Amino acid sequence: MKYRAASDKLQINSSDILISRMAKTKVLVTDKLDESGLTILKQGGSEVDYKPGINATELIEIIGQYDALLVRSQTKATKEILESGIKLKIIGRAGVGVDNIDVETATEKGIIVVNSPEGNTIAAAEHTLALMMSLARQVTIADKSCKENKWERAKFMGTELKGQTLGIIGLGKIGQRVGSVANAIGMKTLGYDPFVSKERALDLGFEKVELEEIFTRSDFITLHVPKTKETQNMISKLSIDKMKDGVRIINCARGGLINEQDLADAIKSGKVAGAAIDVFNEEPCTDSALHSCGDKVILTPHLGASTNQAQLNVAIDVAEQIRDVLAGGVAKSAVNLPGLKPELVKQIKHYLGLAEYMGSMVRQLATGAIHSIEIESLGKLSEKNTEGLKLAILKGIFSCSMDSVTFVNAPLIAKEKGIKVKELKSEDSGAYVDQLRIKLVTENDTRIIAGTILQKKIPAIIQIDSYPVNIKPENHSIITYHHDKPGIVAQVSKILWDNQVNISSLNLGRTEDSASAVMVVNIDSSVDDAILKQIEEINGIALAKYVRLKGKI
Repeated sequence: MKYRAASDKLQINSSDILISRMAKTKVLVTDKLDESGLTILKQGGSEVDYKPGINATELIEIIGQYDALLVRSQTKATKEILESGIKLKIIGRAGVGVDNIDVETATEKGIIVVNSPEGNTIAAAEHTLALMMSLARQVTIADKSCKENKWERAKFMGTELKGQTLGIIGLGKIGQRVGSVANAIGMKTLGYDPFVSKERALDLGFEKVELEEIFTRSDFITLHVPKTKETQNMISKLSIDKMKDGVRIINCARGGLINEQDLADAIKSGKVAGAAIDVFNEEPCTDSALHSCGDKVILTPHLGASTNQAQLNVAIDVAEQIRDVLAGGVAKSAVNLPGLKPELVKQIKHYLGLAEYMGSMVRQLATGAIHSIEIESLGKLSEKNTEGLKLAILKGIFSCSMDSVTFVNAPLIAKEKGIKVKELKSEDSGAYVDQLRIKLVTENDTRIIAGTILQKKIPAIIQIDSYPVNIKPENHSIITYHHDKPGIVAQVSKILWDNQVNISSLNLGRTEDSASAVMVVNIDSSVDDAILKQIEEINGIALAKYVRLKGKI
């Protein structure tokens, strides 16, 4: 098999995201925005209509007049609104996430979606540090005491941060900044992040440890991860019981990472000395178990991004991107793919969705920090410009545990985390006309996924590790590794039957010596860890994984 290095790299430049300049473009702003953003749009030659608070019905009626829509978190850019926006070329979200925008519909319509992924990094990190210091020195309750005309110096004995151990869960830009300041004031920093290697963590000044060590060794714990299936309720009674007595917990990341009732119980029992929480399971939060914890908690109403500078930064960032795109330029923080030239998209369009799903699948099968990613384009696919497939694969991999991953910033994430990405091409594709293969190497294992497009443009996974399979990727799957022996399929099926989980399809692949096999069970709904544990208890099954693929297949 002859390989050659991937060539003809796709250059993302002003010609990639090209929009013809109109005599006068129109921009609609439907949420409150710093005046500087409006000024940038006007200076760029656009007519700007500022209508914060407009309702969905009114928006649908007028959106057809506009070339661009700028929102924050209040406006929901739904499928109905986007379909009515017949002239829309770009939607900008002045903030980090794009949960309020139907990105899939926007992509289908060729509408660029942009955000400001780093606009509030400093604000969120500094709010975390402010809460941690307030906890250590009891600032809020001492302030309250003084304002009640009391002088209770002896009551408010604090804790010095120097020499304390800070456990940081999530080593993205915010977690890194919190850790750098903590290091500067003499704290010992532990970091947990499945995407960061030990070497990269050391370069950043952290000792990389497993999550269990964060719980057992930390005096303070701060969270900086998105809310996913894996991170929801990661701070609960089970994890709190493993922590040091007197630990303090800070969360400025996402609501739902902490079981609020379990934390409240631990505070009242004295296990947890205090907590500072900025985000909640339900927002606005007016009824939480934490409200009954008195002076041992500091609660703030989601203020992580609430600084004048952060609001200014996101307004300027998104306004500049809208201005540039409407003038025929490039969007630096595009969330979707219309920036690729149409002729390049046409060559690989049937593989784009499959590539992202393969990236997500191979990452969910692997454990531990990623060391390297190898991408092979085989057969006729090797003759095409496959840079877009690389971007889609990286997006699928990193989106498993990170927010706001885009086709534009995915390569930057890989670089920041010290992950080696290698591309290979070969004319030899075996039994298929062409195929795409991913090899993911982590600190714990190596996983391989291969896929192809069959007749009638049907996507298929044709290899999992060393096992040949032939399955259509679905939204929910259980993948098992097991000894090839009778009864395995029946026992797995019975467990799913008992738990009222419907099987849509099932495929088996086994090694040439028939000693071991992999089974892919496509199901209609998600399954929890308890069901996977039942499956793994079957004699002969070595591992059972639930794989969730988001969006349309």
